[in-house]
Amino acid sequence: MTPTAQSLKQRLAASPTVGLIGLGYVGLPLAVAFAESGATVIGVDLDVRRVAAVRAGESFIEDVPAEPLARLVRAGRLSARDDIGALKDADAIVICVPTPLGKSKEPDISFIVAAADAVAAIVKRGQLIVLESTTYPGTTQEVLLPRFQARGLVAGRDVFLAFSPERIDPGNRRWTLRDIPKVVGGVTDTCRDLATTLYARVAREVVPVSDPETAEMVKLFENTFRSVNIALVNEFAIMCRRLGLSVWEVIAAASTKPFGFMPFYPGPGLGGHCLPSDPHYLSWKVRLEGYEPRFITFADEINRQMPAYVVQLVADALNDRSRPLRGSRILVLGVAYKAGVADVRDSPALEIIEGLLAKGAVVGYHDPYVPGVTLGTGRLEAVAWGAADLASRDVVLILTAHAGYDWAAIVRDAPLVIDTRNATGTLPPAPHVIRL
Repeated sequence: MTPTAQSLKQRLAASPTVGLIGLGYVGLPLAVAFAESGATVIGVDLDVRRVAAVRAGESFIEDVPAEPLARLVRAGRLSARDDIGALKDADAIVICVPTPLGKSKEPDISFIVAAADAVAAIVKRGQLIVLESTTYPGTTQEVLLPRFQARGLVAGRDVFLAFSPERIDPGNRRWTLRDIPKVVGGVTDTCRDLATTLYARVAREVVPVSDPETAEMVKLFENTFRSVNIALVNEFAIMCRRLGLSVWEVIAAASTKPFGFMPFYPGPGLGGHCLPSDPHYLSWKVRLEGYEPRFITFADEINRQMPAYVVQLVADALNDRSRPLRGSRILVLGVAYKAGVADVRDSPALEIIEGLLAKGAVVGYHDPYVPGVTLGTGRLEAVAWGAADLASRDVVLILTAHAGYDWAAIVRDAPLVIDTRNATGTLPPAPHVIRL
């Protein structure tokens, strides 16, 4: 290890300055964790509202309580800027920017490219740069590394470059950032060693792998695994309904097998940033190598049909009761993509609501985390719970099973309940309750 690397390792283990680019669902919890570890943290975000909120000690992420955030800001351990130049003297810079899909489901790494260009403009010898944004294998070496080499810097000698996939599960109180092992792959062995030292500050276990490409592939494999298995259980739900069976009872019974089975659960569709997009990053990359990933493509088709399947489920349930979908009053419970969060990115609830509205239904929604949503060019505001008036609705449609709902009261008061999350599964069967 060179003197430059040795000096950096000592700083990373002691009280480093860590820069975070991106203060969203990944960056802000990570910034707080590093600050709590004794590092001085500078968060950078182009969204001036996020910067202002952090400076005021106000959290906009459910997983980051306001009190510790405010305490760290007051103590000078955590600050926020909208200028990446603030990171020029940081010991480590971690990039946590979005990686969406383009219109044709191709990777859009423009945010990574912009961040890499900005870092390359200020990078200096003796800094560690880590990419956390989910991306296709090869991004770290093909996109970031050449930008630093163009400055005459050698990775592993002058600057140190690694990839460590974010694995945060928003709203999960059991598996927090500190509890989830951190995978790290470096461009060189020294890069990996320094990144391991950095993440040992905030993770109980760090898992080193041979190179950045392996670390990039780990994240894609994890989420492709989930996506494919969710597609399987979604198709099982459709088949069970055709056969007059309860998919929930089948899953519960199968889960008693102590080996060879892992339960996944059906739902109204995939949402959030990762599951709908990550498999496409992998598909795009391997297509460049001449291989067509048919399994991933088929799983995506099944998952993407679920919102339309739910709309048809509502229409069929009303039809069985001699009611048309057009003009029916429907209350949707939950529009966030998962319980316990306010995130509506790619939430299937939005597509379902749009589908119901397109067929003439009168739709309102309640979500304790989401006061309003944008649908196309319009906006829909949440219904206050006191005004929900379940008895006056033709259908109560459960799309997100947030804690706090009284499911027994909902089943008692609503004339027809369609439950896509098995939120009412612990209640006795009722003829007016239809589960996915």
